Amino acid sequence: MRHVFVRAIQSVAASAILLTGAAYAQDITGAGASFPAPLYGKWADVYKTKTGVALNYQSIGSGGGIKQIEAKTVTFGATDSPLKPEDLTKNGLAQFPTVIGGVVAVVNLEGIKANELTLDGETLAKIYLGKIKTWNDPAIVKLNPSVKLPGMAIATVHRADGSGTNFIFTDYLSKVSPDFKSDVGASTSVEWPAGVGQKGNEGVSAQVKQTQGAIGYVEYYYAEQNKLTYTKLVNSAGKTVAPEPSSFQAAAADVKWESAPGMYVILTNQQGDNTWPISGATFILMQKNPTDAKASAEALKFFDWAYTSGDRIAKDLYYVPLPDGVKQIVREVWKKDIMASGQPVY
Repeated sequence: MRHVFVRAIQSVAASAILLTGAAYAQDITGAGASFPAPLYGKWADVYKTKTGVALNYQSIGSGGGIKQIEAKTVTFGATDSPLKPEDLTKNGLAQFPTVIGGVVAVVNLEGIKANELTLDGETLAKIYLGKIKTWNDPAIVKLNPSVKLPGMAIATVHRADGSGTNFIFTDYLSKVSPDFKSDVGASTSVEWPAGVGQKGNEGVSAQVKQTQGAIGYVEYYYAEQNKLTYTKLVNSAGKTVAPEPSSFQAAAADVKWESAPGMYVILTNQQGDNTWPISGATFILMQKNPTDAKASAEALKFFDWAYTSGDRIAKDLYYVPLPDGVKQIVREVWKKDIMASGQPVY
């Protein structure tokens, strides 16, 4: 009887320790890109169920994420526009990728389904420069001889906030169009010649969906989730490709992450027959010498779990997980760059 009583006391004590740990588990704060927001939200739901630790992530655009981590108001910032090594050094930040995805052109044209319309980079640039104004313009007709195109005006929709999706899209157009490069350029925020601006991938998706004749650009998940009509594109190899995880993955096939300072990698307009030309990785920014080492450790623990157990969730949401070798490179970055009192925080 005494042994039973002792075991019961031990069981209660163990439960108390677990409950105490859960009660004092530190939640994680992050902010930034809307590109990976659906994935971070799903990862967070599963992680909280398993650990009791919550992730509070604000989808405010890459520009906002960069500003918040520089101001040290969040544990991590998220951006689809990676910071250059000199900017990381200047602001005392470490940077690493989480997943790869694709930005797609989406249209609202009655009777036209996903992947029935083809565009190329030069034509897409001219649309956003306001030089191609109607859907039956000869340049679009030439690319789509079997598609019945209306004489409807094109209504361009773009991001109004500081956005990594904006950077990926404008970086691509700047690479394929000298006019776009000189007149607009590549950045998280640009001055668009015309069109309607909306906040977030969410806002652009909603605007395109409700506007006949519209064209916009969003991360692929948002196109699928909102049942938007996305187009094919002609890539740098002259091949017409459809947006899908395999073509996003192809864009990163030859990337040498280990030799990229600060893991600064741009995936737009990559070579290869099967590559989607508007692909990109999304990145996390963290303080190298965090003001709250415990919070940073919790964040890295979350991303380590995501690398280990989150690939299936990523694939279900149309993102491409990083190769295992790249994940290991990232873990080495954590050990080397994110320190407190001379020791890695995780």
